[in-house]
Amino acid sequence: MFSCIFREGNIYKNLCGGQWTESSAGERIKIYSPVDDSLIGEIQAQTRADVDFAIQNAKEAQKEWAKIPTSERADIIHKAARIMEKYEEEIADVLVKEIAKAKSSAISEVKRTVDFMHFTAETAKRMTGETIYGDAFPGFDKTKISLVERVPLGVILCISPFNYPVNLSISKIAPALAGGNSVVFKPPTQGSISAMYLGQIFCEAGLPGGVLNIVTGKGSELGDYLITHPGIDMINFTGSTEVGQHIAKEAGMIPLLLELGGKDAAIVLEDCDLDETAQNIVKGAFNYSGQRCTAVKRVLVMESIADELASKIVAEVAKLTVGRPEDDAQITPLINDKAADFVQELIDDAIEKGAKLLIGNKREKRYIWPTVFDYVTEDMRIAWEEPFGPVLPIMRVKTIEEAIDISNKSEYGLQGCVFTKNIDKAFAIAQKLEVGTVQINNKTERGPDHFPFLGVKASGLGTQGIRYSIEAMTRSKAIVINLDKDFQ
Repeated sequence: MFSCIFREGNIYKNLCGGQWTESSAGERIKIYSPVDDSLIGEIQAQTRADVDFAIQNAKEAQKEWAKIPTSERADIIHKAARIMEKYEEEIADVLVKEIAKAKSSAISEVKRTVDFMHFTAETAKRMTGETIYGDAFPGFDKTKISLVERVPLGVILCISPFNYPVNLSISKIAPALAGGNSVVFKPPTQGSISAMYLGQIFCEAGLPGGVLNIVTGKGSELGDYLITHPGIDMINFTGSTEVGQHIAKEAGMIPLLLELGGKDAAIVLEDCDLDETAQNIVKGAFNYSGQRCTAVKRVLVMESIADELASKIVAEVAKLTVGRPEDDAQITPLINDKAADFVQELIDDAIEKGAKLLIGNKREKRYIWPTVFDYVTEDMRIAWEEPFGPVLPIMRVKTIEEAIDISNKSEYGLQGCVFTKNIDKAFAIAQKLEVGTVQINNKTERGPDHFPFLGVKASGLGTQGIRYSIEAMTRSKAIVINLDKDFQ
């Protein structure tokens, strides 16, 4: 068990300046389980004064942290990864209770996070800068030499989402720390207890005080104050497109790394392996009840094979289990009532406008049974809006060009996938899709984590992935040496 430094009973404290502190106002926020509404714990409702204190600590600590050799920063990240591995069951149990994630998926999230940390530490050690001689450019010679290194940006504000509160927090924190930055970390309210363990882990790993600071509180009180704070040098955010666009508008002239929503389409051609395609689509659409930005959110299938594909998809969906996350059910409650109500709105709209319900449309409180529609048309909300829940629309198309056109008309551009045995067609389609990543003969998904991960249009800004994230949270600095020509 962890030493209970960061909690007293079920009251959780925040890490600031190397100390576990409570809100200066003495206020807390109760966190209830989406499964049964049981009280899991209480987190701090911090004030703007608390935010100022956290950012001040981060600012001061970063100057010394940046002086520490990269190899030593990497050693601390490695040690933190080993500590997390030791306690994966405990963290996974919190994920099960707090965000209704199936136990096997919760363990998988922790394991993946451990791997991410180790890989980040090793990648940072290989990013060594470069030396450029002037003679490559007309009119200059070797007496002019540029030494180019990467230097930290300063204080990084890391804001993570509820659906992967451990992994998508570390995907920001570890590269930031590896690059010599300090971090002010704002976890999601629902998911904050899971994320709070990260502070404990890094403390045990020997991270200097003030390099990682955790802020929790009401978004209405702290949201805009954080993103517009003059002490923040960069914002790395994962969440909804609506909030991401607000951050981009308000933050001013600081670097942004935004991972936002998606409406990922699976384009299915006549020559695909229908069994494998159906299995991939169902896994991609319904893992963690569809609460993933990279979930398959619509199927664009050639009309000639639509009946057969739809039948196979329904057969796969019928195998999914609905139930409690501690029982490792595949479909668990959605994160809150608002999320379930929104998914139900999209389902009702599709039925009203004539979509054919193939399976599902059953609801008990926050449980939404996996739902599949066929004959979805462009006038239906489900064709364009991101449900973030277990509902999948099938749209029939006559040509590849029609499929590409529907995919590209979306405001989103995160990922897409193409199922076909014809690699030439697959590449031709991939080149025309307006997305950050195209998967060929696989579901849309994030990873491996050293691959670039990005979205275009309303799906994001900037590129993530371990090396790319370190680069995004550092900048180039050039020192030019001018040698005496007489010594050449």
